[in-house]
Amino acid sequence: MKPLVKDPNVTIEQLIDELTNPASFGVPGSTPERTHAHEVLDALNQSLMRVLRKAAHQAEKRPALQERLAQLEQAWGVPASKLHEHLHNLGPAGAADFLREHKQLLDQLAEVKQLAGTDQMPIISEHADELLLREQSYGEFGRPEDYLDSFTSFIRKQVNESVALSVIVNRPKDLTRADLRAVRLLLDEHGYTEAKIKTAWRNQTNQDIAASIIGYIRQAALGEALVPFDQRVAHAMEGIYKMTNWTSVQRKWLERLAKQLVHEVVIDEQFVTDAFVNAGGAKQLNNMLGGKLDDVLHRVAETLWPQVA
Repeated sequence: MKPLVKDPNVTIEQLIDELTNPASFGVPGSTPERTHAHEVLDALNQSLMRVLRKAAHQAEKRPALQERLAQLEQAWGVPASKLHEHLHNLGPAGAADFLREHKQLLDQLAEVKQLAGTDQMPIISEHADELLLREQSYGEFGRPEDYLDSFTSFIRKQVNESVALSVIVNRPKDLTRADLRAVRLLLDEHGYTEAKIKTAWRNQTNQDIAASIIGYIRQAALGEALVPFDQRVAHAMEGIYKMTNWTSVQRKWLERLAKQLVHEVVIDEQFVTDAFVNAGGAKQLNNMLGGKLDDVLHRVAETLWPQVA
């Protein structure tokens, strides 16, 4: 291998190919303690940082991009804007393992770039524009119903092979963040992103339902009706409000919790700590609720998704 030239035209695909090539670890780097793999990882991290930090800034005004970045955080186990730091901390060998595990990374980055848009869109032709056709690509599937049929078949086959999928279908109240990451990774690797599933459902039924990825999986596996996730949260909170004679202050904290729940799929103490970090986290919220936080979270998790008998 030749020494890596700091050329911005070297593609991310090339860098990933080199980093996952075992030969990179046997070629000397720029200093005695470094290998070629170290140099490649540095270049890759710079490229990832440029793409994902820009996307993070654009996400504030692009809801679809914001939603996709949140999904990738679940799949990667780290915020998208921090992926380069995560790979740096893993080191060349750990980063190479991460890339082998997340084989859809290039496709995911391409989708992020598309959702983020470009700063400049030069006019190539002076002719008047005319919209001839607008259609959604579903990869090898030409129609949304074909894509959804394929998704349904995939889920029903994999539910007996994937522990995490089985939890979503049979014991959703026990779902963990690790389970959700495993499911998102599995779906992304086979081309079933939440954004595509949602679009296909909308195009087939003319219904735009923000059901969450769990809702789409359970619909495919069980035929369960798709319900907007915020409606599920509202229904669950109705039971929480009736749990006990909450004070007005406690009720306000519960209402704050409900607003956070609609943006989350897995409801656990770590989620509460992250959501209320500026207010003392889960410990403080538990104190405010008279030590009933665990009961609240348990009841919400049980109510959100019907259990399979």
